[in-house]
Amino acid sequence: MYLYNDFDEAFVRERVAQFRDQVERRVDGSLTEDEFKPFRLMNGLYLQLHAYMLRVAIPYGTLNSRQMTQLAYISETWDKGYGHFTTRQNIQYNWPKLPDVPDMLEALADVEMHAIQTSGNTIRNVTADHFAGAAGDEILDPRPVAELLRQWSTDHPEFQALPRKFKIAVSGAENDRAVMRAHDVAVQIVEKNDARGYRIFVGGGLGRTPMIGKVLRDFLPEADLLPYVEAVVSVWNLLGRRDNKYKARIKITVHENGIDRISELVEARFDEIRKGFTGVDQELYSQIQDHFAEPTYKSGSVEAFDAYKAANPAFRSWADTNLAAHKNSEYAIVSISLKAHGATPGDASADQMRLIADLALRLGHDELRISHEQNVILPHVHKSDLPEIYNALREHGLATANIGLISDIIACPGMDYCALATARSIPIAQEIATRFDELKLEHEVGPLKIKISGCINACGHHHVGHIGILGLDRAGIENYQITLGGDGTEDAAIGERAGPGFSADEIVPAIERLVLGYLDLRENAEETFLQTYRRVGMEPFKAVLYPEKVAANAA
Repeated sequence: MYLYNDFDEAFVRERVAQFRDQVERRVDGSLTEDEFKPFRLMNGLYLQLHAYMLRVAIPYGTLNSRQMTQLAYISETWDKGYGHFTTRQNIQYNWPKLPDVPDMLEALADVEMHAIQTSGNTIRNVTADHFAGAAGDEILDPRPVAELLRQWSTDHPEFQALPRKFKIAVSGAENDRAVMRAHDVAVQIVEKNDARGYRIFVGGGLGRTPMIGKVLRDFLPEADLLPYVEAVVSVWNLLGRRDNKYKARIKITVHENGIDRISELVEARFDEIRKGFTGVDQELYSQIQDHFAEPTYKSGSVEAFDAYKAANPAFRSWADTNLAAHKNSEYAIVSISLKAHGATPGDASADQMRLIADLALRLGHDELRISHEQNVILPHVHKSDLPEIYNALREHGLATANIGLISDIIACPGMDYCALATARSIPIAQEIATRFDELKLEHEVGPLKIKISGCINACGHHHVGHIGILGLDRAGIENYQITLGGDGTEDAAIGERAGPGFSADEIVPAIERLVLGYLDLRENAEETFLQTYRRVGMEPFKAVLYPEKVAANAA
């Protein structure tokens, strides 16, 4: 993984010192809250419903054991002993006290981390496939590309006051595990005629106007990446709406101008600035790649894994759901679920973070990933070590066998924390997970992605959930709308609203009816919820969601 050089170290330390002075002036009253706000947002500090919240960048979701251990220490020292991993592969601390935040940032700097550009109208944390560097289907590890984009975008002078926030995702595989088409810009590593380059998507995004990104360039040569992405952002910076923040995202700019017009403007800008990129960026990219060498894999028998799997049904269930194929056949990719039934999705205690760090250090080549689905990944584990890892996880409440199943729910913080939320998300996620655990149907149902947002801003990615749940305020009462058929993969689709919403008391029974209806509708056990929905359409699902309407029509 990337290691800071002297410039990086000095840059981050200077920002910490600068913010420490700003906090001191806010505390002593020299700065008003309005004056302080832009400074705190530049450093990832939000003012939430009940307290400040610090959002820490985890670039492209990659951590080592030392960093995870430090995150645990920060949570115990200045927060309430836990952290919340987010859909942007970040971690949030929900209860810091303002005078303590500079010390938290100093502690982050000690392990080459920061909170810069995790907020504000800038280019946010660059995300990537959480199986990066381990997946057998990838053309190339996308993290060096993400790191190049991170360095280019951090404090870029032209892009510190964009029309709105700007999000970039990077993937090196055809299978989209990074929700590329829901990003402002996405970069996919591709090959064409034996040459390696990039497919560029633009104009994706969720929120109040969800849109699927469009292909802007089907093949961009490797050497042109930075000037081309800079051209995209600079065109939007000039063209983007500043008169209405709800229409300021690049997806609206693409929609209003059309992809052909945007392409013309980007190509013209690219031609203007391309000559200014003299190859230094490619030299830097080469240096960055050196930091991402594959680990030195060990080789040995995997018979112990096979035997333990055959003898232990609980381990077999966990292995079937929580392991993914690794490029090395003796290895596996381990997804650690932060979605124990009834728990808060994405939360990890300090003890759990320390355990994960220890496992990564001893048995995982000292590498970790955070997924956009709010889980933690051990990307490189020899199969012979899997029984030990499983038993250690089980002792700490981290061996829930539900990756990709109905209780592996993405949920935003909702009205429990967020000042923008109009409904609760966390309790609904907990109740759904608990209910289906009681029914013992989770594994029979199979792959099913539920995503919950507590407001129209869609931080829970509900638009691309197979079942999406959007919490709204209806005359002071929480009301939950259901969307069906969303998909965040390479077959990306925005979910379709099923009909009227449900109260907080009604939403879990409605989801139960929906899932039981799916079991009746599917052709066989291999047909997933999404496949069934695409085959039969909305109407059969509406019939089970709204049985009273069916009865009324029959009468």
